[in-house]
Amino acid sequence: MKLLFDENISYRIVKKLKSSFPDSIHVSHTPLQYASRDRYIWEYAKNKGYIIVTFDEDFKDLADLLSFPPKVILLKTGNCSTNAVARLLLNTLTEITTFNNSGVYGLMEIS
Repeated sequence: MKLLFDENISYRIVKKLKSSFPDSIHVSHTPLQYASRDRYIWEYAKNKGYIIVTFDEDFKDLADLLSFPPKVILLKTGNCSTNAVARLLLNTLTEITTFNNSGVYGLMEIS
């Protein structure tokens, strides 16, 4: 399962989740590294097979408008540390895996 972390999440998260999400990357390690428009990130994730992980509600709007792929995990926790985000994703690994395998759902909200 490949996660693409949006710019509003620290790039340090990739290292923290490497064992559970080994093919994941941060947007800063893509050709889109400098605050690209959300639509470019969307297309990149779609073309490369990533699930977008973000705090940005604009991706919910894109999911509603364009459906999936890519799928989107929208974090609804408000500001929290990178460690807290990592724990949240690890604690919901089973649900994320089910979401990833679903042919029905394109948006997952985690709070």
